[in-house]
Amino acid sequence: MALKQLQLTVKGRVQGVYFRASTQREARRLGLTGWVKNRADGTVEILAEGEEVAIRDLYGWAQKGPGAARVDRVDSRWRSFSGEFPDFRIID
Repeated sequence: MALKQLQLTVKGRVQGVYFRASTQREARRLGLTGWVKNRADGTVEILAEGEEVAIRDLYGWAQKGPGAARVDRVDSRWRSFSGEFPDFRIID
């Protein structure tokens, strides 16, 4: 399978509902690297790298998020794999 990178911007009620921690847990379960962070505009941004099939699984998960979240929209942007991330982290 091909290695890919995907940037997601998740909109809705996604801050204060453990979205970042849940994303980190899901990404690690899928063997992905990258990061997740809250943005000042109330969205959550995710940058994930790894096998394309695993990234597609994370994208599908992000459409719903954790139980307390309400996801209204997920914007996505595919990029070239960089290999620069050692693991998947929550960043500020």
